[in-house]
Amino acid sequence: MSAVESATAIQRSQVDLLDFIDWSGVECLNQNSNHSIANALKQGYREDEGLNLESDADEQLLIYIPFTQVIKLHSIVIKGSEEEGPKTVKLFSNKEHMGFSNVNDFPSSDTAVLSPDNLKGKPTVLKYVKFQNVRSLTIFIEDNQSGSEITKVQKIALHGSTVETTDMKGLKKIEEH
Repeated sequence: MSAVESATAIQRSQVDLLDFIDWSGVECLNQNSNHSIANALKQGYREDEGLNLESDADEQLLIYIPFTQVIKLHSIVIKGSEEEGPKTVKLFSNKEHMGFSNVNDFPSSDTAVLSPDNLKGKPTVLKYVKFQNVRSLTIFIEDNQSGSEITKVQKIALHGSTVETTDMKGLKKIEEH
């Protein structure tokens, strides 16, 4: 089996984690209010190439995504333009309440430098061991491809699986005779 075939086999067991995002808790710091995180993250919006998440005051974006259940994160797709698309992306597992003032105080779980292929939709495979019991994901987009003031993100997709948990309600109580 070639490396491409084995990567494809791994991919088959992964799902789009869209259905496991806790939308009420999603936050994005420094987003342009007319071009918000929903444009890049929500089904339907993220498939529309005319819609983008755009940064506001400078090129940086800080995105917090909580999940409704514990997940394992395998890879991430971040699409954007060749000039204004994200370049350096730091990912943090289970770090809440991060801001631009303290984001560099914590070591990232993984860092990706996005290539032109990544910006066209090629998934970035993460250090899987660092993303085994993820309750929330913070994505820090540090800069963009050209160093311009505005970063534009066309799509963010998270691929992985849910962590199987024991369903206590499904267990039958053993009756004593």
